Amino acid sequence: MLRWRAVSVRHVRWSSPVTQGLFLCTLSFCVVLPLCCHRLMFSYYFLRFMHLDSMSEAALLDSYEKGQEALHFWQEMTSLKTSALTATSAPKIPELLVTVVTARRREGQDYHYLLQVMRRLLSLLGDCGGRPCAEVLVCDVETAPSLNEDATLLEKQFLVVKRSGEEQSKKRGRLNTFEREKQDYVYCLRKGWELRRPKHVVVLEDDALPKPDFFSVIQDLLSRSFTRNTLYVKLYHPERLQRYWNPEPFRIMEWVGLGLVGASAVLLMFSCRSCLLSFSLSRFLFFTVYIMVAAELVGRHYLLEVRRLSPQLYAVSPATECCTPAMLYPGNASARVADYLDQVACAKGNAKDTVLYKTARSAPGERAHSVEPNLISHIGAYSSVRTNPLRPKLLP
Repeated sequence: MLRWRAVSVRHVRWSSPVTQGLFLCTLSFCVVLPLCCHRLMFSYYFLRFMHLDSMSEAALLDSYEKGQEALHFWQEMTSLKTSALTATSAPKIPELLVTVVTARRREGQDYHYLLQVMRRLLSLLGDCGGRPCAEVLVCDVETAPSLNEDATLLEKQFLVVKRSGEEQSKKRGRLNTFEREKQDYVYCLRKGWELRRPKHVVVLEDDALPKPDFFSVIQDLLSRSFTRNTLYVKLYHPERLQRYWNPEPFRIMEWVGLGLVGASAVLLMFSCRSCLLSFSLSRFLFFTVYIMVAAELVGRHYLLEVRRLSPQLYAVSPATECCTPAMLYPGNASARVADYLDQVACAKGNAKDTVLYKTARSAPGERAHSVEPNLISHIGAYSSVRTNPLRPKLLP
């Protein structure tokens, strides 16, 4: 009994590394980080019950105001003699074709997601200089084209393609939502390829709002050698799924690497005579784990934002499965993707993103990648193909 008491007293003393480590962890993980991160949606410390409703309402209001601004902007542009199409027209065979897939939303029409996206694209194209960096095509897949007022408003400004009456009615009433969505996507892929024969293709859904560095990062990606043998590059992955604690091996390696580099930096910074914190394996392992835990709790999404300092800092990794709101198809990959998708019937649990992911992993010679951080913001609170709640909420 006396022996255990002596051991306990020795470790509980303030000068003990064990006591210091426990104090640092308690202060960091139970006091400092909760105070700093309780409003960060993709942090483990996010207080959902306190902030989610108010943040969701604020996001809806902000999107509504931007949608109304975009509507007024395009109405004014339509009344002008000069058109955006003329001002930003690209060569017959453009270096890059951006195809925006759109359909009328039965709910959330006043948010005008398509008009927001097209206004941002127009602004970014204007920053490209004298030589256009892309041509933009709007692909309207609405089964009743006259009802998609936003796409109709853009007809004088951009090339807008729509399904013919025969294509609209052809067996579409019998299709499930996922198969219909896939067929719409394939139609837009092929239409863009047939009309322009571009060197590269980006496909955006109509609620995928490009980031300010959208084109500069894509140009940098296309200059890298890996894109020559790539089926597709994902430009978006949901923030809530970007955590380190994930079955994907590359993220685990990144996480461990961050801990090792961070621990080395901490020990190097404090290994001066006045600090009296010399290097030891136990200290190194402690700070490695400490930094890894802190990074995961704060949120990998926020650490990725540092990479926006330069296009060269964006990370390219093996493709993840979920979601296709923004995709880059280098070379003639868009035509191959259309053929691959045509061979598979989509259904619940086997949507087009899952089919593409499986194809890239199983088809000989095909590869797929993801880029981080995201090149678009997913602004669509109301879906055009799925059931919507009365008041959508953000997804932390």
